[in-house]
Amino acid sequence: MLTRDQTEGFYRDGFLRIDHGFPSEIADEARAILWRDTGCAPDDPDTWIRPVIRLGMYHDAPFREAAASPLLRETFDALAGPGRWLQPGAIGTFPVRFPSDEDPGDTGWHIDVSFGTENPDFMEWRANVFSRGRALLMLFLFSDVGPDDAPTRIRVGSHLPMARMLAPAGEAGLTLREMAAGGFGGTEDYPEALATGAAGTVYLCHPFLVHSAQSHRGTQPRFMAQPPLLPATPLSLDRANGDHSPVEQAIRLALSGAA
Repeated sequence: MLTRDQTEGFYRDGFLRIDHGFPSEIADEARAILWRDTGCAPDDPDTWIRPVIRLGMYHDAPFREAAASPLLRETFDALAGPGRWLQPGAIGTFPVRFPSDEDPGDTGWHIDVSFGTENPDFMEWRANVFSRGRALLMLFLFSDVGPDDAPTRIRVGSHLPMARMLAPAGEAGLTLREMAAGGFGGTEDYPEALATGAAGTVYLCHPFLVHSAQSHRGTQPRFMAQPPLLPATPLSLDRANGDHSPVEQAIRLALSGAA
Protein backbone atom coordinates (compact mmCIF):
# COMPACT_ATOMS: atom_id res chain seq x y z
CA MET A 1 0.00 0.00 0.00
CA LEU A 2 1.14 3.53 -0.69
CA THR A 3 1.61 5.92 2.19
CA ARG A 4 -0.55 9.02 2.31
CA ASP A 5 2.47 11.13 1.33
CA GLN A 6 3.17 8.91 -1.67
CA THR A 7 -0.44 9.06 -2.85
CA GLU A 8 -0.65 12.82 -2.45
CA GLY A 9 2.72 13.17 -4.18
CA PHE A 10 1.42 11.17 -7.13
CA TYR A 11 -1.68 13.37 -7.36
CA ARG A 12 0.47 16.51 -7.19
CA ASP A 13 3.57 15.56 -9.20
CA GLY A 14 2.28 12.83 -11.52
CA PHE A 15 4.95 10.25 -10.82
CA LEU A 16 6.36 7.97 -8.16
CA ARG A 17 10.02 6.95 -7.99
CA ILE A 18 10.55 3.35 -6.88
CA ASP A 19 14.10 2.69 -5.68
CA HIS A 20 15.22 -0.94 -5.95
CA GLY A 21 12.19 -1.63 -8.13
CA PHE A 22 13.98 -4.71 -9.43
CA PRO A 23 17.37 -6.27 -8.55
CA SER A 24 20.53 -4.75 -10.03
CA GLU A 25 21.66 -8.27 -10.97
CA ILE A 26 18.68 -8.53 -13.32
CA ALA A 27 19.63 -5.15 -14.80
CA ASP A 28 23.15 -6.49 -15.44
CA GLU A 29 21.79 -9.57 -17.25
CA ALA A 30 19.41 -7.50 -19.35
CA ARG A 31 22.09 -4.96 -20.22
CA ALA A 32 24.37 -7.70 -21.58
CA ILE A 33 21.60 -8.68 -24.02
CA LEU A 34 21.07 -5.07 -25.02
CA TRP A 35 24.79 -4.45 -25.59
CA ARG A 36 24.84 -7.45 -27.93
CA ASP A 37 21.99 -6.05 -29.97
CA THR A 38 23.43 -2.55 -30.26
CA GLY A 39 26.37 -3.97 -32.23
CA CYS A 40 28.64 -1.82 -30.08
CA ALA A 41 31.39 -2.87 -27.68
CA PRO A 42 31.03 -1.85 -24.01
CA ASP A 43 34.79 -1.30 -23.68
CA ASP A 44 35.36 0.50 -27.01
CA PRO A 45 33.86 4.02 -27.23
CA ASP A 46 35.01 4.20 -30.84
CA THR A 47 32.08 1.90 -31.65
CA TRP A 48 29.58 4.30 -30.09
CA ILE A 49 29.05 6.21 -33.31
CA ARG A 50 25.37 7.16 -33.00
CA PRO A 51 23.71 9.31 -30.32
CA VAL A 52 20.82 6.87 -29.94
CA ILE A 53 20.07 3.29 -30.98
CA ARG A 54 16.49 2.11 -30.65
CA LEU A 55 15.85 -1.47 -29.64
CA GLY A 56 12.48 -3.21 -29.50
CA MET A 57 10.45 -5.15 -26.98
CA TYR A 58 12.28 -7.96 -25.16
CA HIS A 59 10.65 -11.15 -23.88
CA ASP A 60 13.83 -12.64 -22.37
CA ALA A 61 13.70 -13.77 -18.75
CA PRO A 62 15.58 -10.81 -17.18
CA PHE A 63 13.13 -8.34 -18.69
CA ARG A 64 10.04 -10.28 -17.62
CA GLU A 65 11.49 -10.73 -14.14
CA ALA A 66 12.20 -7.01 -13.83
CA ALA A 67 8.54 -6.18 -14.47
CA ALA A 68 7.29 -8.95 -12.19
CA SER A 69 9.06 -7.94 -8.99
CA PRO A 70 6.74 -8.14 -5.98
CA LEU A 71 7.33 -4.47 -5.15
CA LEU A 72 6.32 -3.34 -8.63
CA ARG A 73 3.28 -5.60 -8.76
CA GLU A 74 2.07 -4.19 -5.44
CA THR A 75 2.62 -0.66 -6.70
CA PHE A 76 0.79 -1.36 -9.95
CA ASP A 77 -2.17 -2.44 -7.81
CA ALA A 78 -1.87 0.67 -5.67
CA LEU A 79 -1.76 3.12 -8.61
CA ALA A 80 -3.84 1.47 -11.34
CA GLY A 81 -6.15 -0.63 -9.18
CA PRO A 82 -6.15 -4.37 -8.37
CA GLY A 83 -7.22 -6.43 -11.37
CA ARG A 84 -7.21 -3.40 -13.68
CA TRP A 85 -3.79 -3.89 -15.32
CA LEU A 86 -2.04 -6.55 -17.37
CA GLN A 87 1.26 -8.07 -16.30
CA PRO A 88 3.91 -7.03 -18.85
CA GLY A 89 5.16 -10.03 -20.81
CA ALA A 90 7.96 -7.98 -22.33
CA ILE A 91 9.88 -4.77 -21.69
CA GLY A 92 10.73 -2.06 -24.25
CA THR A 93 11.23 0.03 -26.21
CA PHE A 94 14.83 0.96 -25.44
CA PRO A 95 16.26 4.24 -26.73
CA VAL A 96 19.88 3.47 -25.82
CA ARG A 97 21.66 6.82 -25.57
CA PHE A 98 25.39 7.30 -26.08
CA PRO A 99 27.65 10.24 -25.19
CA SER A 100 27.59 12.45 -28.27
CA ASP A 101 27.73 16.05 -29.49
CA GLU A 102 25.34 15.11 -32.29
CA ASP A 103 21.67 16.11 -31.95
CA PRO A 104 19.70 12.86 -31.45
CA GLY A 105 16.68 14.46 -33.12
CA ASP A 106 14.09 13.14 -30.67
CA THR A 107 14.12 15.51 -27.71
CA GLY A 108 10.72 17.17 -28.10
CA TRP A 109 8.25 17.41 -25.23
CA HIS A 110 5.26 15.05 -25.45
CA ILE A 111 2.97 12.65 -23.67
CA ASP A 112 2.93 9.01 -24.75
CA VAL A 113 -0.09 8.61 -27.01
CA SER A 114 -1.82 5.25 -26.99
CA PHE A 115 -4.31 4.78 -29.83
CA GLY A 116 -4.70 5.65 -33.49
CA THR A 117 -1.28 4.11 -34.01
CA GLU A 118 -2.34 2.56 -37.32
CA ASN A 119 -1.80 6.02 -38.86
CA PRO A 120 1.69 6.16 -40.47
CA ASP A 121 2.08 9.76 -39.25
CA PHE A 122 2.91 9.39 -35.55
CA MET A 123 1.92 13.03 -34.95
CA GLU A 124 -1.66 11.86 -35.64
CA TRP A 125 -1.56 9.25 -32.86
CA ARG A 126 -3.98 10.07 -30.07
CA ALA A 127 -4.74 10.16 -26.36
CA ASN A 128 -8.01 10.88 -24.58
CA VAL A 129 -9.08 11.91 -21.10
CA PHE A 130 -9.92 8.28 -20.27
CA SER A 131 -6.33 7.27 -21.10
CA ARG A 132 -7.50 4.68 -23.59
CA GLY A 133 -4.91 1.93 -23.94
CA ARG A 134 -2.56 3.00 -21.14
CA ALA A 135 -2.76 2.61 -17.36
CA LEU A 136 0.72 4.01 -16.59
CA LEU A 137 3.82 5.31 -18.31
CA MET A 138 6.85 3.50 -16.89
CA LEU A 139 10.57 4.28 -16.99
CA PHE A 140 12.80 1.30 -16.14
CA LEU A 141 16.46 2.17 -15.53
CA PHE A 142 18.72 -0.72 -16.62
CA SER A 143 21.90 1.28 -16.02
CA ASP A 144 22.93 3.87 -13.47
CA VAL A 145 21.63 7.25 -14.69
CA GLY A 146 23.07 10.50 -13.37
CA PRO A 147 22.21 14.09 -14.31
CA ASP A 148 24.59 14.05 -17.30
CA ASP A 149 23.51 10.62 -18.62
CA ALA A 150 20.48 11.76 -20.65
CA PRO A 151 17.88 11.23 -17.92
CA THR A 152 14.30 11.74 -19.06
CA ARG A 153 13.08 15.25 -18.29
CA ILE A 154 9.72 15.44 -16.52
CA ARG A 155 7.43 18.45 -16.20
CA VAL A 156 6.31 18.06 -12.61
CA GLY A 157 2.53 18.22 -12.24
CA SER A 158 1.91 18.48 -15.99
CA HIS A 159 -0.60 15.62 -15.93
CA LEU A 160 -3.20 17.92 -14.37
CA PRO A 161 -3.43 20.59 -17.11
CA MET A 162 -3.13 17.82 -19.70
CA ALA A 163 -6.28 16.20 -18.27
CA ARG A 164 -8.07 19.54 -18.58
CA MET A 165 -6.81 19.92 -22.16
CA LEU A 166 -8.01 16.46 -23.18
CA ALA A 167 -11.41 16.54 -21.46
CA PRO A 168 -13.35 18.67 -24.01
CA ALA A 169 -12.31 16.26 -26.80
CA GLY A 170 -14.09 13.34 -25.13
CA GLU A 171 -13.63 9.81 -26.42
CA ALA A 172 -12.02 10.97 -29.68
CA GLY A 173 -9.23 12.68 -27.81
CA LEU A 174 -6.51 14.79 -29.39
CA THR A 175 -3.64 14.02 -31.71
CA LEU A 176 -0.05 14.56 -30.66
CA ARG A 177 0.05 17.39 -33.21
CA GLU A 178 -2.95 19.08 -31.59
CA MET A 179 -1.50 18.72 -28.12
CA ALA A 180 1.83 20.16 -29.27
CA ALA A 181 0.06 23.10 -30.92
CA GLY A 182 -1.65 23.76 -27.59
CA GLY A 183 1.63 23.82 -25.71
CA PHE A 184 0.80 20.58 -23.89
CA GLY A 185 -1.69 22.33 -21.65
CA GLY A 186 0.45 25.43 -21.13
CA THR A 187 3.10 23.53 -19.19
CA GLU A 188 6.14 25.24 -20.74
CA ASP A 189 7.13 26.91 -17.45
CA TYR A 190 6.44 23.97 -15.15
CA PRO A 191 9.32 22.84 -12.91
CA GLU A 192 11.41 19.95 -14.19
CA ALA A 193 12.58 16.74 -12.55
CA LEU A 194 15.15 14.30 -13.94
CA ALA A 195 14.59 10.53 -13.98
CA THR A 196 17.92 9.64 -12.40
CA GLY A 197 18.80 6.68 -10.21
CA ALA A 198 20.72 3.46 -9.85
CA ALA A 199 20.06 0.51 -12.13
CA GLY A 200 16.84 -1.09 -10.89
CA THR A 201 15.08 2.23 -10.26
CA VAL A 202 11.61 2.54 -11.81
CA TYR A 203 9.52 5.67 -12.34
CA LEU A 204 5.78 5.00 -12.46
CA CYS A 205 4.13 7.96 -14.13
CA HIS A 206 0.62 9.18 -14.81
CA PRO A 207 -0.18 8.57 -18.50
CA PHE A 208 -0.63 12.32 -19.08
CA LEU A 209 2.77 13.35 -17.70
CA VAL A 210 4.65 15.60 -20.16
CA HIS A 211 8.27 14.51 -20.62
CA SER A 212 11.15 14.58 -23.07
CA ALA A 213 14.44 12.95 -23.94
CA GLN A 214 17.71 14.89 -23.96
CA SER A 215 21.25 14.65 -25.28
CA HIS A 216 23.83 12.54 -23.43
CA ARG A 217 26.61 14.61 -21.86
CA GLY A 218 28.11 11.91 -19.66
CA THR A 219 30.62 9.15 -20.27
CA GLN A 220 28.71 5.85 -20.17
CA PRO A 221 25.72 4.81 -22.32
CA ARG A 222 22.28 4.94 -20.76
CA PHE A 223 19.95 1.93 -20.91
CA MET A 224 16.32 2.75 -20.13
CA ALA A 225 13.02 1.21 -21.20
CA GLN A 226 9.75 3.11 -21.49
CA PRO A 227 6.97 0.51 -21.68
CA PRO A 228 3.31 1.17 -20.95
CA LEU A 229 1.40 -0.62 -18.27
CA LEU A 230 -1.61 -1.81 -20.24
CA PRO A 231 -5.09 -1.68 -18.71
CA ALA A 232 -7.08 -4.88 -18.22
CA THR A 233 -10.28 -2.84 -18.17
CA PRO A 234 -10.93 0.72 -19.38
CA LEU A 235 -10.28 3.54 -16.96
CA SER A 236 -13.43 5.08 -15.52
CA LEU A 237 -13.94 8.55 -14.09
CA ASP A 238 -17.40 7.77 -12.72
CA ARG A 239 -17.35 4.52 -10.77
CA ALA A 240 -20.64 3.82 -9.01
CA ASN A 241 -18.84 2.56 -5.90
CA GLY A 242 -16.38 5.46 -5.85
CA ASP A 243 -13.44 3.04 -6.00
CA HIS A 244 -11.26 5.17 -8.25
CA SER A 245 -7.60 4.35 -8.65
CA PRO A 246 -5.05 7.13 -8.01
CA VAL A 247 -4.58 7.43 -11.80
CA GLU A 248 -8.33 8.02 -12.21
CA GLN A 249 -8.60 10.18 -9.12
CA ALA A 250 -5.82 12.50 -10.34
CA ILE A 251 -7.85 13.14 -13.50
CA ARG A 252 -11.00 13.74 -11.45
CA LEU A 253 -9.16 16.22 -9.20
CA ALA A 254 -7.83 18.06 -12.25
CA LEU A 255 -11.28 18.34 -13.84
CA SER A 256 -12.95 19.41 -10.58
CA GLY A 257 -10.45 22.21 -10.07
CA ALA A 258 -9.29 20.67 -6.79
CA ALA A 259 -5.75 20.15 -8.13
